[in-house]
Amino acid sequence: MKKGDIYLVEIPFLGGHEQEGTRPAIILADTATPVIVIIPCTSNTHALRFPFTLRIENSKSNGFKESSIALTFHLRSIDKSRLKKKIGSLETKYVQQLNKMIKQLLDIK
Repeated sequence: MKKGDIYLVEIPFLGGHEQEGTRPAIILADTATPVIVIIPCTSNTHALRFPFTLRIENSKSNGFKESSIALTFHLRSIDKSRLKKKIGSLETKYVQQLNKMIKQLLDIK
């Protein structure tokens, strides 16, 4: 598992406005612990109205069935047992855009 891999994951319901259910997510970091850091994705293009979102066009490489929106502001850690199936890998140009966006989100100079 490496940064930019895309998996179907099961995100538990916590209430509030967080993403939940089975959905694609981009692996941001595989840790030396039982958790991974992910960026959940949605196919709902209305999510683009929020800051720190990135539209990713579907491709054979990434495995998305349709254009998807990376919800960088929903960055979170989940247990590795919630990984269901690898569907693809994100293209380098999108990984670079997400890296830049994460630095802005976390206010890293």
